[in-house]
Amino acid sequence: MINKRNFLKTTIAATLLCTASFANAADEIYIPLISKGFQHQFWQAVKLGADQAADEFNVVVTFEGPDTEAQVDKQIDMLAAALAKNPAAIGFAALDSQAAIPLLKQAQKDGVAIIAFDSGVDSDIPTSTATTDNVAAAALAADKMAALIGGAGEVAIVAHDQTSRTGIDRRDGFINQMASQHPDVEIVTVQYGGGDHLQSTEIAKSILTAYPNLKGMFGTNEGSAIGLVNGVQESGAEGLVIIGYDSGKAQKDAIRSGLMTGAITQNPVGIGYETVKAAVAAYKGESVPALIDTGFYYYDKTNIDAPEVAAVLYD
Repeated sequence: MINKRNFLKTTIAATLLCTASFANAADEIYIPLISKGFQHQFWQAVKLGADQAADEFNVVVTFEGPDTEAQVDKQIDMLAAALAKNPAAIGFAALDSQAAIPLLKQAQKDGVAIIAFDSGVDSDIPTSTATTDNVAAAALAADKMAALIGGAGEVAIVAHDQTSRTGIDRRDGFINQMASQHPDVEIVTVQYGGGDHLQSTEIAKSILTAYPNLKGMFGTNEGSAIGLVNGVQESGAEGLVIIGYDSGKAQKDAIRSGLMTGAITQNPVGIGYETVKAAVAAYKGESVPALIDTGFYYYDKTNIDAPEVAAVLYD
């Protein structure tokens, strides 16, 4: 037989516990980050920075992205699912700078603070964008390439895409710098490997077959760059200047061994940290700069271990 007094006490206690749990949940600042993918170590480093900021600012942060950087539709689904949870703010790295705009417009109307990171959106919807100055970084890569090949000759680009802000800016930053500052360097082809090292490897091999006089190749992200190294190795080509983008163990090993000449490194931990920091500030109604420049370096085997460079490299 049920003891009514004990049953009542238990019910009241359970109700109070549930009420407290809901209150705590309501007090939490929830900030999801939707990245461009998970297949590169770059995104793991961005997540590390986001987690550091979550601990510092006492907020709840989730971090997810599609399996590959070609899955625009899957990323949009992830964005929609995150927004359905009524976040205080959201961080978004767009695979397609246009595709997410309708969802982001609705989120803005609903009062959700939107922070773009790494790859911006072609819109003024985001309160802020935490990113590398990719045009300037790619221009530096072009300057380094031109110097290394003697100021003249044929070079090629393998880019990760032509839809994201990073893909566009890195491609165009390199092309425009060559055209304006190094007119004797000819960019013979620009091809797209989706940021996948296997696809980029096959593209690199086909380029080397089509252009036997090629002097250099530029890969615009981690997967593109590793694809170039693998393609050159598998083709048996020698003497090419390969300049990559980002870091990761494979690129660092390639630079130390001389297979890759150099690369641009971003500050992925800083990107993740600044995204969450800006999201918290925007949610609280504080002033946030429209652009947060997280910096970059060119590195090769002469400076890869320099403290300022080593601090922004990742495995």
